[in-house]
Amino acid sequence: MALEGKPLDYFGKVGRGKSRHRPRNDPALYGGPYPFIQTADITNSDLYVSSFSQTYSEAGLTQSKLWEPGVLCIVNAGVNTGDSAILGIRACFPDSVISFSANPKRCDVRFIKYFLDSIKSGIRSITMGATQDNLSVSKLLAIKVPAYPVETQRKIAGILSAYDDLIENNRRRIAILERMAEEIYREWFIRMRFPGHQNTKLVKGVPEDWAETTLASICDFTMGQSPKSEFYNEVGEGLPFNQGVGTYGFRFPKRETWCSVDGRRASPSNILFSVRAPVGRLNIADCEMIIGRGLAALRHKRGLNSYLFYLLKAVFSNEDIIGNGAIFNSVGKTELARFKVFQPPNDVENRFENLAKPIDRQIELLVKHNQVLVETRKMQLGRLISGRLRVDELDIESYVPTECDSPKTQSENEELAHA
Repeated sequence: MALEGKPLDYFGKVGRGKSRHRPRNDPALYGGPYPFIQTADITNSDLYVSSFSQTYSEAGLTQSKLWEPGVLCIVNAGVNTGDSAILGIRACFPDSVISFSANPKRCDVRFIKYFLDSIKSGIRSITMGATQDNLSVSKLLAIKVPAYPVETQRKIAGILSAYDDLIENNRRRIAILERMAEEIYREWFIRMRFPGHQNTKLVKGVPEDWAETTLASICDFTMGQSPKSEFYNEVGEGLPFNQGVGTYGFRFPKRETWCSVDGRRASPSNILFSVRAPVGRLNIADCEMIIGRGLAALRHKRGLNSYLFYLLKAVFSNEDIIGNGAIFNSVGKTELARFKVFQPPNDVENRFENLAKPIDRQIELLVKHNQVLVETRKMQLGRLISGRLRVDELDIESYVPTECDSPKTQSENEELAHA
């Protein structure tokens, strides 16, 4: 269907996020009550972004701006250029994000987001530069958006958002499961209310039979090393390649780049630990993969990787913090090996592993289900945006995809039912 295209500023107001203060990592800017949405938060969201790992103080707010829910946030720099999500809360975001405030008489903001999703590869092809990808406002305004009637936009957005609703529901279930495991870990190993704690003597707040040790004593790790870029590809040749947090997903890394030569590897269930800023972010390898210099792959010496994951998650809850509160832009093998931790008796670690591992399995199934939903939505996306799939006569309220739409084995369905 031939349709006139209009620039984005025809449909609403285009602007930029604000983060004027330099240096950006000034501690005075952070730790207050104002959510600060960063590019990774946008990339890790689907339709709406409301999760954040950082907040601004009053000083941070003064040099930024608090945006209202409904604003579309578009990443304009780095490997995630072109990613977008609708702001679901009042929040600040930096100047590495372009803002779009929709005119409801001319567009549905969800349609604009889905349109940008449909042309993401094209956006990245026009933003590649000598140093890093950059999507300027002028480049964005040069892109023509199909000027469908608002009602048509709403129908298209309604179909696609039905998938996002299922995805978000699964994310909430994942978050609940993860909080359960984290809370058990904190109850046992931070509040010291582990099984049998009533009969254990504490010495300076630590059980007397717990040993102070190092990460190197409880886990093995492989430091990543990046092969030459000429061996990278996006067509699936070789093993998946992950360089750092830029390819992190909700829990498992995204598969965007492959490497056609062998290199430093992470095996399934290895914990991926970021060794460059932000230090300490975690993902889990869900397949054999090559890791670059921004990552290390950790594995518990006795196979207790769920226990190790929640230990690291608790210890590195403040990103970039390693050892006595010192801030690092990067850490090497020596710093990781010497990092001090307490080691409980084996039976306590084993009991936690037996509780946490089934929870992690449920999370894995839900993540895989979401991957299927994302792929299904992606197939619908191009057909709807291009007009190949007509929606004129479609009753959107009757279109509600269910979890049964996704291909899963019977055992997966049974496990998901109990997640």
